[in-house]
Amino acid sequence: MINKSFLQNIKSPSDIKNFSQQQLEQLSDEIRTTIVETVSKNGGHLASNLGVVELTLAIHTVFDCPADKIIWDVGHQCYAHKILTGRYSGIHTIRKENGLSGFPKRNESIYDSFDTGHSSTSISAAYGICCAGNMNHDDHYTVAVIGDGALSGGLAFEGLNNAGRSKNNFIVILNDNKMSISKNVGSMARYLSKMRIKPSYLDAKLRVQSRLSKIPLIGKSLSKGVKKLKDWIRDNFFGHQKNMFEQFGFAYYGPYDGHDIVQLKTALEAAKRRKGPVMVHVCTTKGKGYEFAEKNPKNFHGVSAFDIETGEPISSSKGYSDAVGDFLCRTASVDRRICAITAAMAIGTGLNQFSKKFKDRFFDVGIAEEHAVTFACGLAAGNTIPIFCVYSTFLQRSYDQILHDAAMQNLHMILAIDRAGIVGEDGETHQGIFDVAFLNTIPNVKIFSPSSFKELGNMMYKAIYHTEGVAAVRYPRGSELYIPDDFKSTDAFYTFYGKRDSKVLIVTYGRMFSYACLAKERLAKDGIDVCILKLNVIKPLSRSSVKKSLSFHDCFFFEEGIRNGGVGEIFGLELYQRGYKGNYILTAIDHYVCQSKTENALKKLGLDDEKMAEKIKETLGGRYNADEKTS
Repeated sequence: MINKSFLQNIKSPSDIKNFSQQQLEQLSDEIRTTIVETVSKNGGHLASNLGVVELTLAIHTVFDCPADKIIWDVGHQCYAHKILTGRYSGIHTIRKENGLSGFPKRNESIYDSFDTGHSSTSISAAYGICCAGNMNHDDHYTVAVIGDGALSGGLAFEGLNNAGRSKNNFIVILNDNKMSISKNVGSMARYLSKMRIKPSYLDAKLRVQSRLSKIPLIGKSLSKGVKKLKDWIRDNFFGHQKNMFEQFGFAYYGPYDGHDIVQLKTALEAAKRRKGPVMVHVCTTKGKGYEFAEKNPKNFHGVSAFDIETGEPISSSKGYSDAVGDFLCRTASVDRRICAITAAMAIGTGLNQFSKKFKDRFFDVGIAEEHAVTFACGLAAGNTIPIFCVYSTFLQRSYDQILHDAAMQNLHMILAIDRAGIVGEDGETHQGIFDVAFLNTIPNVKIFSPSSFKELGNMMYKAIYHTEGVAAVRYPRGSELYIPDDFKSTDAFYTFYGKRDSKVLIVTYGRMFSYACLAKERLAKDGIDVCILKLNVIKPLSRSSVKKSLSFHDCFFFEEGIRNGGVGEIFGLELYQRGYKGNYILTAIDHYVCQSKTENALKKLGLDDEKMAEKIKETLGGRYNADEKTS
């Protein structure tokens, strides 16, 4: 066990300003040990956090937070930042209910300048903060830290395009843990790269430019001429061509070793001295310092609790993602039209085996969900059958593409919506509770909602081969839950389970059906007989299912999704329009859902079996019992 003598005394970044190189290296070891220990117990993002420890230390020694603003793209690499900004004592609570968030949160600390969770937002947000600072005559620095993966998102390029044309002092740090963007060739190139970051070089360069520009009449022209001459010499004698960032208008420094604190500090100090937008390119190793994560950073990107000694998960079981991957492999083996698309989430969405078996029909488009949907539309227009496997929370980014490019043309593509519903510890930015509501607004979309692996396979098949236009199949994180032995699944739009002559009806879909069945059993012990209406297709809503629900005296709809625009609202309106005179009680979600274990979140939302049963008993107030029969 490593001694954490430094960490215990760090209350803010100012405490490390005067640390020696040796002290910073010792501190980096303490931080890494803390991160591995914490994530092994709580789960979370491991490899990305281990990769930026030295970079985080360099940032907090060079910049003065919270006056200087640091925006972490995606935010899943912010653990070291949280540790250094007064939250070490609470790091054991990260991703737990009422504990620290796994992402930056403005309401958690003044050191968190912007809430992040989805990728590619940092440059746009940071540049906005920078411009606001300029308007308020605040000359502090604004820094965006973005990974090479997040840089594949279109929003990042929109931000670069906007910021690069300005003259504002603005710094972007590219954390590159996979590839080099610009190749340095030869000793001279290396020499010039080192020379460019020396403060003495920058000071001399700025003094010359300043003095030249002050010469009457010809100063500005002379200064521009010298710069052009310098660029011409650079391009023609040293073989340097402007890279992408320079073309955008950024001064480019790098690439640098992202684990060399001295080099990082020197580079960042140089960036501070430079006027205008600057790109600092650093190369890091995901999973740095923990052998299993270094060897397999993909599997250790986001993990559940694991054994530190072996790297193996403490518990594992087959989930819906795996079931989708297995189904697609079987289907693709007999149908060459089947294509699978992921937005940099092949393992998370169960496509790992598909990517190996069907390389020519597997497309990882990077973190670019908007492109993924329109790309799928192109595949569909070319007579293939594209399946886009995507987390519910990231599908939100593709709303316009689904509406404009897919549904409007009635192109046949499948959205395999993973992590639908509550996902737990990742919190507000990752809960899959909005997809049903926004897909409900789009014509030519059909939504399936399975409650078991068997239904998942059947509904995927129907979505592919018996549906026109856009077909969505949504399923939760994790494994299948309880299904009663006497329940018989059907291919119909809906299924009734229980006595149709009961006075009480529960309506629900997806994972909630399992909880409804358990609630039904709880209520039966109290003498309350209920029937369950299980919706298999939730868009379009079956009018027949609504009509058959009119005979029940009390109708309870439980929905693991946002209330506004959800199925429960639509079902209630249909009942009202048909003159329903009974009680209709909708339990759904009307706010962002914070981090906690999924079961705890569902209980708080009134969506587990215990709370369902309590809601029904409270509403009925003892009106029905086992001896009372429906006439």
